Amino acid sequence: MFANRRLERKVDALHLKLDLIMAQLGIEAPAVAPPRAAPPVPRGDGMVEIDALLMQGRKIHAIKRYRELTGCGLKEAKDAVERRYPY
Repeated sequence: MFANRRLERKVDALHLKLDLIMAQLGIEAPAVAPPRAAPPVPRGDGMVEIDALLMQGRKIHAIKRYRELTGCGLKEAKDAVERRYPY
């Protein structure tokens, strides 16, 4: 409990020092990007079709179909399909 408080104080002190250094150098803090939303998940027969493609060993076709059903990007579709069937 005390160790956590001490670490929090140290981190706060480091943030303060960093802010002072950045102000001295005229550097603005970068804008923080909003967190990304989870990719949409196909409903109904869409996931059944994707699962069937994965069971057939057609991972690329499953990713393409996922993209068609959800409209998400390649990276999001690939990650979603691999979470569904990591093999």
